[in-house]
Amino acid sequence: MPRDEFTIGHMAKASGCNVQTVRYYESIGILPQPPRSHGNQRLYNQSHVNRAQFVRRSRDLGFSLDQIRALLTLSDDPERPCDEVDALVLDQLKAVDEKITQLQRFRDELQRMSNVCKGGTVANCQIINTLAQTGEHVRPYCGKKNPA
Repeated sequence: MPRDEFTIGHMAKASGCNVQTVRYYESIGILPQPPRSHGNQRLYNQSHVNRAQFVRRSRDLGFSLDQIRALLTLSDDPERPCDEVDALVLDQLKAVDEKITQLQRFRDELQRMSNVCKGGTVANCQIINTLAQTGEHVRPYCGKKNPA
């Protein structure tokens, strides 16, 4: 194997992704299929690592796979204006701000619940009673996706 080609294990380690993630990203077209050796082993190069690192960093920032696909398409056309990239980032920033607001509401509610706890038994637990209530302070969380 030439020095500039390496196995999926090395690719995964170098990119910070695990092997299953690399295979998944290939299967959905986020990462290009690498060439194969005569023994049918995947042969990656530095451009595969760079693209996987781009995807991993984008995922770490909360971008969806569809957003990442769009960012990759844009990055593959370096002469294109970056307005669309800016718009994707601003959309993600707005989504992050909304999550922060929601998490702050969750924190405030948990703090309020913790403050009413007087100890004792579960039968008389104010936290359990609060969680069981259908009052206005609980309703905003019903039917919402997990914020994490």
